[in-house]
Amino acid sequence: MFCRQLPGVAVGSLCEKCDGKCVICDSLVQPQKPVHICDECNFGSHQGRCIVCNGKGVSDAHYCRECTRLEKDRDGCPKIVNIGSARAGLFYDRKKYNDPKAA
Repeated sequence: MFCRQLPGVAVGSLCEKCDGKCVICDSLVQPQKPVHICDECNFGSHQGRCIVCNGKGVSDAHYCRECTRLEKDRDGCPKIVNIGSARAGLFYDRKKYNDPKAA
């Protein structure tokens, strides 16, 4: 899930693995507009981290041309906030249905 709070002046970063991708649609084509993130997502230890996978940021994040044209760049802060809880929830859901992959 995305943070979606009101973006501030801080520009988001991407790590080497995510470099060049659009933060909304993961396409690798035509970076156009820089990504601004909210002050909360750029505070303390989160400053300079990748907004997709929370790795060490090496380059600025950009929206692709298509997401800018569809105005998806105006939806709020695009930082991913709950990857850990989603993985933990998936583990317990699989365990509940006796899935062998949960072990």
